[in-house]
Amino acid sequence: MLGVFSSSIVSPPEELVAAGSRTPSPKTTAATLLNRFLDSSASAVSLQVGDDAHLAFTHDNQSPLLPRSFAVKDEIFCLFEGALDNLGRLKQQYGLGKSANEVVLVIEAYKALRDRAPYPPSHVVGHLAGDFAFVVFDKSTSTLFVATDQFGKVPLYWGITADGYVAFANDAELLKGACGKSLASFPQGCFYSTAVGELKCYENPKNKVTAVPATEEEIWGAKFMVEGPAVVDPTK
Repeated sequence: MLGVFSSSIVSPPEELVAAGSRTPSPKTTAATLLNRFLDSSASAVSLQVGDDAHLAFTHDNQSPLLPRSFAVKDEIFCLFEGALDNLGRLKQQYGLGKSANEVVLVIEAYKALRDRAPYPPSHVVGHLAGDFAFVVFDKSTSTLFVATDQFGKVPLYWGITADGYVAFANDAELLKGACGKSLASFPQGCFYSTAVGELKCYENPKNKVTAVPATEEEIWGAKFMVEGPAVVDPTK
């Protein structure tokens, strides 16, 4: 799956900008990145959302246990990969029918968070149990919301293209060819919301997420890590 957003939607992370400046390497534009993704699979589909966002996905080479899905409702677009262990309980919580799948659930959870939930984003994402990564784009508010599970079972990467777009994908090699060293693994157990304005750990949002330069030999330009001790679930 691939999501590409202009700087009018999301400001490129300073750490990735710096990484690309320290170790210049070939980059391509967002349009070239999108075309490369579409050319890689005959079943790949893409959708342009306004002038500043592109979403694309394919079912090729997906895990049967961690499928990819896409949905849109009320101008909220969502790419989802993975499976939720507590999907049944969450469908009841959000008043969804039995046929609703994970991607529909995430859209409803985001809507509740945006419109009426008294909880912070970390609380909502923290209720999702399972292996997952998702990208939500709310066209009505130009808001981007991205998250991964706490163990990083579904990989997600982000980088900056030659023309300053921020790209998210589950394929590191795809972004490597487009983002050069302005590339990093999206940290597990974290979410990024343009409404919040920064990267947060949803198990402990008070812990700062920092980036350190990666070594010269690595494909990454930086590594994002959560500061402080790990949070232990008191119910375990």
